[in-house]
Formats: sequence, C-alpha cells, structure tokens
Amino acid sequence: MKQLAFIIGLLAMGIAHSFGQPKAKLPVVVDAAGKGQFKTIQAAINSLPDSATADRVILIKNGTYNEKLFITKNHIVLKGESEKGVVITQDIARDIWRCQGNADDWGVATMNLRGSDITLQNLSVINGYGFHHKADTIVSCQVGSEPTTQKAVKNTGHQMALRSFQTTRLKVLNCTFRALGGDTVSPWNAASGLFYFKDCTMEGGVDFYCPRGWAYAEGCTFICHSKEAAIWHDGSGNPNQKTVLVNCTFKGDEGFKLGRYHRESQFYLINCSFAATMANAPVFQAASSTGVKWGERVYYYNCHRTGGDFAWFANNLNKAKTAPVASQINAQWALDQQWNPMLN
Repeated sequence: MKQLAFIIGLLAMGIAHSFGQPKAKLPVVVDAAGKGQFKTIQAAINSLPDSATADRVILIKNGTYNEKLFITKNHIVLKGESEKGVVITQDIARDIWRCQGNADDWGVATMNLRGSDITLQNLSVINGYGFHHKADTIVSCQVGSEPTTQKAVKNTGHQMALRSFQTTRLKVLNCTFRALGGDTVSPWNAASGLFYFKDCTMEGGVDFYCPRGWAYAEGCTFICHSKEAAIWHDGSGNPNQKTVLVNCTFKGDEGFKLGRYHRESQFYLINCSFAATMANAPVFQAASSTGVKWGERVYYYNCHRTGGDFAWFANNLNKAKTAPVASQINAQWALDQQWNPMLN
C-alpha cells in the first residue's frame, strides 16, 4: 500500500506539473538503480538551493544507500518508498571518529543534521558498526594536543544513526534507526530543539534514544541491547523541556533498564507497554551525574508490564508541575505550543 501511495504521489505531482499548477513543483527522485535524477541521496540534497521557505521533497526509491548524509539546509523532506526498502547505512564508531582528530561529532553519524524544518519518512537509518565488528578494534588515537596512544574500541561504544546539532522542528515518521552501541538516535539541541517521532522503531545499547530539548514520541517501539538504560533526556536548557512517550512499547535483552539521566530532565510515559525482560529498576540518576537542581521528574500514566507491573511506574501525573491529565498530553502540549507537527 505504501509503495502504491509513493507511485501515486509521483504521478500526481507530475500531472499537476504538466498542467502548470503553481504548487506542483516536481520532487527530486533518487534511485540507487539509476532510474531517478540522482543515484545518491547526498547528491540530491546538494542539488537544492541553500535557502528555502517551503519544503523541498526528495523521493527515495527502494534500495541500499551506503552513504553518510549531511543536511545543513532547511525545509528538506526525505521520503522513502518504504521503511524497510530504503536503507541508509554506514559503519561508524564514535571513538574511532574522535581518535582520527575530528574536533567534534559532525560526521559521526549515518545521518548528520544542522538544518531545521526537516522531515524524514519511510526510511531505515543504520549504523552497523557494532553488528559487523564483534571484537575490539585497536586504533591509534590522537585527540587534540595529546600524544598518540593505542585504544581498544568496543562494539558497544557510541554509535549514532542520527545526530543533530542546532536542528529544530525535526519530524520523523515511520522510520527505523538501528545500532548496537549507545546514542543511536541523538536529536541534540539543548537550547531550542523540538523533535517529533511517530510510529518509529529505535534499537541500540545504552541511552539509545537521547533527545536534548523538547521531544515527543508516539507509537514507537524501543529495543534495548544493554543492561544500563534504554532512554535518556537532557532538559537542562529550560525547566519546561521534557521527553514525552505515548503509546510506546519497550523490549530488549534480559534485565534492560528503562532509563536514566545525568542532567536536568523530565520524563512522561503515557500508555506505554514494557516487556517482561525489563528490570525492576526505576528511571535513575546516573552515578556520574554532577547533580540536578530541579529534582527527579519522572511521571507515568497507565503503563503496564507483561508478567506484572512494578510499583514505581504507578500513575503519578498528579505530582507533575500543573498536574496534567492524560487526555491533554499530546504533541503540542509536550512541545509547549511552540510547534504543531500536525500542520507543518
């Protein structure tokens, strides 16, 4: 059905264009098999003007794209033909990236974002390093002015499928993000980040979903391969920043923990389901945290675990600031009315 909709979309845009309708700007088509305007996604992104006030749509046909993507432009829509059929993949260990003398994380992920008003739809974005490197990798490591040393890089270290910088208003629909290590999905903008995820699958090790700023995830599945923690949040930029998860499912290896925080944070889990393999361990302040001044802010409503509930995720919305009721918690509420991802 999604493939049919993709084709109908192409035809509709083409027909409209042929009759000269003003909003019928043809999308850019990428096809790894060579039947589009570009064979790589990055080439399609590069072909667009640097600035725009309306979304530019890049349609991506099914195929495997061995690319590291950089998006610095605003109003970019990457729309795949199907979530499982469009695979964007790279093998990148953050430790190796930094040992190579790179000053920061720009380039550490399969998909690297600096632009805003970006939409991702029907894509699989994979950092396959941990899946393909079973043993430690010994690398020469040179960071800053430090002398070169030998470093053992584990396959469970940081491996990012998505990493953003100053990006805000990021909308992600029907996408899969996979890695074996930490920080798989890293939408980071502690000052003003607004992030929206719907019907996505995220998989990884510790802290593999770790937004900084405001974030809302609905109908998503989280798969944890670590006994540390699945989700993480940094809300230190504003006391109202929060990560809200509604109708989400959590599963993973035996004994995985739900979440943790190092900095100011605020979690809301509404109507979420937990697998029997989840440990009896509340969202916790990590031992390496330097402290939080706004206290522990973790709230639940109507969450349940296969095999029986734990007392720590009993309903407690009445303890949150303003004591919201579950029916008023939606994307706009989570994002403090700063953006309605349903409209744009």
